[in-house]
Amino acid sequence: MAQSSSPVSGVADRYAQSLFELARDDNAIETVESELVSFGRLIDESADFRRLVESPAFSSDAQLRAIEAIVAETRPSQLTGNFLKVVAANRRLFVLPGMIRRFRQLAAEHRGEVEVEVTSAHPLDDGQRRALAEAVGSYAGKSVTMREKVDPAILGGLIVKIGSRQIDTSLRSKLNSLKLALKEVG
Repeated sequence: MAQSSSPVSGVADRYAQSLFELARDDNAIETVESELVSFGRLIDESADFRRLVESPAFSSDAQLRAIEAIVAETRPSQLTGNFLKVVAANRRLFVLPGMIRRFRQLAAEHRGEVEVEVTSAHPLDDGQRRALAEAVGSYAGKSVTMREKVDPAILGGLIVKIGSRQIDTSLRSKLNSLKLALKEVG
């Protein structure tokens, strides 16, 4: 997997790797992953929590107090709760979404899975989903976990992202390629 040179990505990788190793040692990978997914959902769904995570205007103390209150209310495992408090105390909450993504990747790799993002113009039916999972699984040599998105703007076909690789068979891309080819001819 290609490593990003972004300092933010490096911070997310280091924190996620450390948490993953602790979770693995405690046999708690699934628990921690589930709790992190819940916190990720909270970031997505709550404008106030997202502002706390993203805004540099909050002091370290304010962020830590807020995270402590959220941890007390949601009661995650001690490992996840302590991790979130350390992230807040170190003023790294703005990187939390990246940490969650990276932890999920590490957990999937540990289980022998590959996560695939599939974008289609219309929702896939069960047969299409199964056939695509089998095709990607045989290509990647691992079991497949698919995240699906629907984007009518691609008109038809699929865009499949496996790690840093993207396979774009969308009608929109084909039409754009045709458009460019016609411009070169004319």
